[in-house]
Amino acid sequence: MPATIFAQGFQVNLQGQKQIGMAGAGAGTAMDGATLFFNPGAMVMLKENQINLGVSPLLFKSAFLKAGSNQVEHNKNEVAPPFEAYAVFGPKSGKIKFGIGAYTPFGGLVNWGNQWSGKYSLISLNLKAIYIQPTISVKLTDNIGLGAGFVYNHGSVNLQRAIPITKPDGSDSKATLDGSGEGYGWNAGIYFKTLSGVTIGIVHRSKVDTKLNNGDATFDVPTALQAGFPTKFNSSLPLPATTSLGFGFYPSQKTTIAFDANWVHWSVYKNLEFDYDNNARVADTKSPRNYSDGASLKLGINQQQTDKLALRAGVGYAFTPVKDGYVTPEAPDANRLILSAGLGYNFTSKFNLDLSFLYEGIESRKQTNLESNLSGTFKTNVYIPGIGLSYKF
Repeated sequence: MPATIFAQGFQVNLQGQKQIGMAGAGAGTAMDGATLFFNPGAMVMLKENQINLGVSPLLFKSAFLKAGSNQVEHNKNEVAPPFEAYAVFGPKSGKIKFGIGAYTPFGGLVNWGNQWSGKYSLISLNLKAIYIQPTISVKLTDNIGLGAGFVYNHGSVNLQRAIPITKPDGSDSKATLDGSGEGYGWNAGIYFKTLSGVTIGIVHRSKVDTKLNNGDATFDVPTALQAGFPTKFNSSLPLPATTSLGFGFYPSQKTTIAFDANWVHWSVYKNLEFDYDNNARVADTKSPRNYSDGASLKLGINQQQTDKLALRAGVGYAFTPVKDGYVTPEAPDANRLILSAGLGYNFTSKFNLDLSFLYEGIESRKQTNLESNLSGTFKTNVYIPGIGLSYKF
């Protein structure tokens, strides 16, 4: 797979605590209820019915050095809470299993404050996409599973930026766009157990076009200028499809090695558009994004130390979908190194605890945005602890 392709943006790869501890690899293995997301075809291979709950508080630390300046500006500390919840049930060792999951595969939370040098591009962004996925998985043979799920997305966005209009108190005016919407898609996969013992998974998660209609547009401007500013907006956000090829290797009964290659179809994200209900003072906006398609590679290991304790670790690399000239404060993205660790502890044969920690080191990137002319260098690190509980029945 060529190294010139890209993948990351505002994708959130935090859909299962076991898999997070293995850098997010999971398309070619059947480990727990999160298999509903990673590969619906492998879900039927789970020996037990189970419920899995988890959360991964995400701390996004970014810094910006404006061109020609020696003062580093930092985003404000805010924690995003991506979560996952899965239930898998059906006849034990049967030919069919059902499941339902809720998870957050896309999102972003960044707040630069209203005094930094890029305030006319962005003050803050809070983006959430919550997917709900009912799923069915069928065992075609003892070695082949096939599964698919319907995806419903509830998306929301709150975006704030400064406007270069001075208010009577000397501060900048501000625009706030707040809205929510929905979209639909699907997730399907096939899972093979080869004669050599290696497992293989092929998965495709479809694009989800999320429509935000009749959102609230609030313009905090001098009273004398208020008339003519819009109060509502419409927008849409295409959340990209992902195609994954995963492998599971089993050197011993206690060791699982997972490797995933993911192709993310980010090229659907061409523009960020807002259609306002009143254009007397504000024209509809069409900000170019021009993302590229891309990929990420992830390798993880699960070692069952004892009947109760499992240790995990992983490493990965993801290539940014953001081309030169299109980097923005909403997603100050660059190629990133992924490192992870985790552990699992079985309190009983039915009740399990999983802990994970994932670090993403995003490379320093010097850019001049072609639309806003914001010029400088971004450097970002992401720290993500996680905890999950599961119950088998």
